[in-house]
Amino acid sequence: MKAASQTGMRLLERGAKPDDRKRLALGKILKGYDEHAVFDVYEDEHGRIVLDPQVTIPAREAWLFKDKKALASVRRGLAQLGIAKPRDLGSFAAHADHEA
Repeated sequence: MKAASQTGMRLLERGAKPDDRKRLALGKILKGYDEHAVFDVYEDEHGRIVLDPQVTIPAREAWLFKDKKALASVRRGLAQLGIAKPRDLGSFAAHADHEA
């Protein structure tokens, strides 16, 4: 079996011991994780247990991840935020609707 460092995993706590009900306290270990995260739990062929953090999204927002074109557009826009330089387009007052 490979050492944790060879698998890309890092040791977070050594010698954690379950209580009488086979529960492990993970509070210190999970510090910094999204408070809304849930975990998929896996066991590998060596009997190791792996917690895979997941974050859910509201159903009303799921359409974006199903629409590849829209998602690509959003990702492009977010990428451009980091590189785009703002420019002054002048006043738009002439185009405003001035109803009294």
